[in-house]
Amino acid sequence: MPLLVIPFPHIDPVAIALGPFAIRWYALAYVAGIVGGWWLSRRLAAAPALWGLTRRPTETDMDDQIVWIALGIVLGGRVGYVLFYNLESYIAHPAEIFTIWRGGMSFHGGFLGTILAIWLFARARGLNFLAMLDVAAVVTPIGLFTGRLANFVNGELWGRVAGPDVPWAVVFPMGGPEARHPSQLYEAFAEGILLFTLLAFVVSRVGFRRPGIVGGTFVLGYAIARICCEFFREPDAQLGFLTGGATMGQILSVPMAIVGAAIVVVAARGWTRPRPATEIANA
Repeated sequence: MPLLVIPFPHIDPVAIALGPFAIRWYALAYVAGIVGGWWLSRRLAAAPALWGLTRRPTETDMDDQIVWIALGIVLGGRVGYVLFYNLESYIAHPAEIFTIWRGGMSFHGGFLGTILAIWLFARARGLNFLAMLDVAAVVTPIGLFTGRLANFVNGELWGRVAGPDVPWAVVFPMGGPEARHPSQLYEAFAEGILLFTLLAFVVSRVGFRRPGIVGGTFVLGYAIARICCEFFREPDAQLGFLTGGATMGQILSVPMAIVGAAIVVVAARGWTRPRPATEIANA
């Protein structure tokens, strides 16, 4: 055990309680991520210089899309957690599937749910699907950051037992007497701050003029960040370590990295870039 450890800051998981009505930090994290993403997406949509020949969505489009995305996040995240992380338990107790307020959301499931929601929305509005994914990619780290902070407040998804050279290790109330890596904070930094900084740089260089580059960078960057952070995170008890000592989070992130890299290559070669009207007319 480390010589110096940080006692867990006992923060009430309920942020606001009015009689039987309670609002948890976990729920506020989702709200903050969605509202912050909505605000930033409107600003991106209102910047013509970022779009080039790509059809630019209106701010009203972004207002409407956030509802679709919110549904994709919540439904996809819950379904993903049920299927990937605790299927046997939910088969035995199916009513528990709907107790979302108790936690249990999968990023990979929410990711797939969001892609489906954006595809349906872009198709309905005649917008470029990849470009809309790019916008969503830029704002997603906001929600990842707030979500990981909420995981820390809840004292859940804690890290592996830390060595004696980790003075910032934390003893989590439900993690036993050992001092552990605060892996939730590692993920908040890597998947939130670092990834957002990377995407902001890519947007400043290429904008959304080559649809797919920003989104592919997000998928690849998140996968790498998640795989690295999983080395410090205790795997879910019902799953443990899987093939070769990998965790479920790492296994699900490998195909993400491959797909993300492929999208970046395709978009960088200009295969997804909209053609000028004169070029289309002469084709």
